[in-house]
Amino acid sequence: MLVVPPWLLTTLAGPPLPGWPTGAQLRGWIADPLNHHTLTAGLTALAWLVWLGLACTVAVTAARRARARARWLRRLPLPTPWQAAATTAAGAAALNTAHLPTVDTPIPQVSASTGTLHPHDGAADTQAGGGIAVPGGWLPDTTAQQVAAAAALVWLRRRRAYQPGQPSTDASDLAPLPATVTAVRTALTDADTQQPAATPATAAPPALPTPCVALTGDGAADAARGILLTRLLAAMRDPQDTTRLLIIHTALTTLLPDISTTDTEIPGLRVVDTVDQAAALLSSLVNAPPAPGGGAGHPDPLLLTDPPNAPTAGQLATLQHVGANVVMLGAGPPGTTWSIDRDGHTRDEHTGQRGPRLCVLNRTAATDLLAVIAHPARERQHPVTEPASPRRQPAETGHARIPRQAGSDRRAAAPDIPAVTDPRLQVRVLGRPTLLASGEPVTIRRSAALQVLVFLAVHPEGATTTDLVQAIWPGLPAHTVTGRLYTTLSDLRAAIRTATGATVLGHADDRYHLNPDRVDVDLWRLHTATHHAATALTDPAPAWQTVIDTYTGDLAAGHTWAWIDPPREATRRLVLDAYATAAAAQTDPHHRVRLLQDAIRVDPYNQTLHQLAADQLNALGDADAAARLLNGYQRRLQLAGIAASDQPAPTSR
Repeated sequence: MLVVPPWLLTTLAGPPLPGWPTGAQLRGWIADPLNHHTLTAGLTALAWLVWLGLACTVAVTAARRARARARWLRRLPLPTPWQAAATTAAGAAALNTAHLPTVDTPIPQVSASTGTLHPHDGAADTQAGGGIAVPGGWLPDTTAQQVAAAAALVWLRRRRAYQPGQPSTDASDLAPLPATVTAVRTALTDADTQQPAATPATAAPPALPTPCVALTGDGAADAARGILLTRLLAAMRDPQDTTRLLIIHTALTTLLPDISTTDTEIPGLRVVDTVDQAAALLSSLVNAPPAPGGGAGHPDPLLLTDPPNAPTAGQLATLQHVGANVVMLGAGPPGTTWSIDRDGHTRDEHTGQRGPRLCVLNRTAATDLLAVIAHPARERQHPVTEPASPRRQPAETGHARIPRQAGSDRRAAAPDIPAVTDPRLQVRVLGRPTLLASGEPVTIRRSAALQVLVFLAVHPEGATTTDLVQAIWPGLPAHTVTGRLYTTLSDLRAAIRTATGATVLGHADDRYHLNPDRVDVDLWRLHTATHHAATALTDPAPAWQTVIDTYTGDLAAGHTWAWIDPPREATRRLVLDAYATAAAAQTDPHHRVRLLQDAIRVDPYNQTLHQLAADQLNALGDADAAARLLNGYQRRLQLAGIAASDQPAPTSR
């Protein structure tokens, strides 16, 4: 395509630019514009322009792919807590006891990774130099990987704290993470993998000059927020009582006026009012005995403060004797002074030499990222109780108007599970997403098309163009990727039409939706079964068992799209409620233990299920098995990166 057309044109019509037309030729063209020679010249010029456009397209595409490959090669791996949890959960046992063989079955692997997006150009862009740009700042790859790990821990804590079978009034428990967190996780996803490349644990942020550095320039405040976030993310890998960063209260108010240290606890951060308090605290940290178990000792703390006055300047100078770094917002006493631009590039004002690039974040971005680190100062500790009555209405999960399948009774009272006979098209989103036509899988070439299919299955009421764009390409204006969405929808329609000859993807009232009369969706069946069980007036046990049997795996298992976390957790909670309610209704204690064991397999991080199972084992006289169960559960949480001080104490009923 690049070589043959110019060869043919040169051979048949001569070179593209034989020379400028003469005056005689121009007069002849004006007198007779549509003759044989002018038409030939026009067609030849058009052919050359088409070939030139093709050559430019090929060159631009090749350069773009080369840059993407270079960025991928520069990435370094980081074992994160959620990856450790995914690895160690494979060998964990649910209920280990010699007296009850049913509790010796090992728990299958449950991935703790939640929420990295499929690769697309999003609000966060991978940049040269080992970092990503997000709306409001720039982060090194190491820091971005730690943000993704912290985001995974947020969902693990929510899974741990949920009480199956109990009505929940906390709507924020299933709220999506802030937009900046989503942008970071989007940028970390590689085009050919489902999980981001890891970065070694030894990778560290750029070293700051010791013992003191003053930050000036347009990006000083943003860089100070970046230093604060970087240190706090590093503290998450250490015991929760380890102080990695001290900050003067006035400096915190300047950098993050919306952060309240009374309502939230930020591991690794201490807020002090004066430099004197900071000096006393640093001295106590240095003189503290080493951690038991032969740890590496206390990390060098860092103090973030405003420019000192004459009295405090001398006090800051004494802090170098206790091994602390001092970062000042603004010009300070003689020492290292870094001038920082808005992109995080540093320059020594005294020598003029360029320094490392720092993480820079504006107030909105820093507040969003701190949301995955901070947690309530006093985490709620609910007593573990038996589930509520099985006739309760299920908690709202955000999926309104779940359609009944074809042939079902559409009356609101006591709906039956519809029996779809020989469905031509089946959408399976519980477990690995699959589209089946007459029992055979349909190939979906575009990953975005698979996302659209799952998104419409999760939202049977339909979704607008803006909804789809914001979910699949978060952070981008809808008008910039509308064409990409239309191409994706066209490809999905073509795949379905080729397999079945039917139109399943409909568009009405400016909303795309799946036609419930032509498609069978396992998620819709799960919601129908849950509604049936919650409204059953007599003998609800078989109805709850139907809910359990309908659940065949996590929603879109194996995929880490940014929008999937809330509906995935809401779906998991439906089956956990079914297990807990069915176990509470059981009179046979051994059968109750088996049900709780199966529920723990679904979510091995839930505290209530482990406590209920331990109570049943104690009631059966097997205290050793109960102790092993709870000890194994605590080890699983610690391996996932949730320290003991961050875990509410189990409370027996």
